[in-house]
Amino acid sequence: MEVEPYTVSIPQAMLDELHERLAHTRWPDEIPTTGWEYGADLTYMTDLVEYWRTRFDWRTQERAINAFAHFRAIVAGVGIHFIHEKGRGPAPIPIIITHGWPGSFLEMLRLIPLLTDPASHGADPRDAFDVIVPSLPGFSFSDRPAQRGMSNFRIADLWATLMDGLGYPRYGAQGGDWGASVATVLGMAYPANVIGIHLNFIPGSYMPYVGASARSLSDAERSFLKEMNEWAATEGGYWQIQRTRPQTLAYGLNDSPAGLAAWIVEKFRAWSDCGGDVERRFTKDALLTNLAIYWFTQTIHSSCRLYFETRHRPLHFDEGERVTVPCGIAHFPREAPFPPREWVERGYTVTHWSEMERGGHFAAMEEPEVLADDIRTF
Repeated sequence: MEVEPYTVSIPQAMLDELHERLAHTRWPDEIPTTGWEYGADLTYMTDLVEYWRTRFDWRTQERAINAFAHFRAIVAGVGIHFIHEKGRGPAPIPIIITHGWPGSFLEMLRLIPLLTDPASHGADPRDAFDVIVPSLPGFSFSDRPAQRGMSNFRIADLWATLMDGLGYPRYGAQGGDWGASVATVLGMAYPANVIGIHLNFIPGSYMPYVGASARSLSDAERSFLKEMNEWAATEGGYWQIQRTRPQTLAYGLNDSPAGLAAWIVEKFRAWSDCGGDVERRFTKDALLTNLAIYWFTQTIHSSCRLYFETRHRPLHFDEGERVTVPCGIAHFPREAPFPPREWVERGYTVTHWSEMERGGHFAAMEEPEVLADDIRTF
């Protein structure tokens, strides 16, 4: 596997075109005083887009991104972008950390130094990690898949090939959102290579084997399944369209930066521990840097297609099928409906479970110190 250094460098023409499009946004109406009830709040979105157009400095963010060691490699025919930072300690453990949607590798930038250089952050240098953070296929600076079938199972195969090519025969895997699904499949398919998996999310398509009847389910499990159905009915609109008609959605989001911002920022507000104020957790610059990467790379469609691919290959366990490698779980309280431990243990070998005091879906961005400590402990 040939690995080449990579530098993020967006042409000025792309920045100029973005500013033109932002300046000519055609805004929708809204019912007064409804706030975020109907979706992304118009007052907030107009303010955010104006900031994006007049004050956001992409070049400053680009320099911060390039402070990390970026690479690209052709992995089993797919161009994969990744960060690879070596640990500072006597025996760093390799760990591959995978992001989700609507995030990107940017989610991990505050987490990486906590894991690679624990001594500089008040922890034991013996707990250092070599950290690999790839961009999922169809996200950021990885290739956009041109064929069907880029499911979490295919991605796990790519990650196993990547880690082998980097010289890591044994490694850990961590993730939330889609990253939790990829880590799960790695643990299932490559138990001889994976030391353990650490998850801050239980994959949405995970369905353990419960037999011919659901009578064996606990009250907590039944309550969780009911809560999931209620959540899907009230919050799952994005999921339904992305898993069924991503192409239709893509025309608007790939053409309008304001539309892209509304689609993604609404999720950062809804899924984080922000109390309804998204900027309690994420600065405008952080939100817009993530948005800008989707915009410049034109990956909103290819990223949404992962939902379509997973619908055709969900993480449903057959009888006797389970993740045999050790699994650590970090439950952040503002995460989407989270299953009880007995539901998780039907398919995972859970050896570590932490209940966090704060934080939500974007754990690595919201609470990087807490997450890093839990990964080290596991």
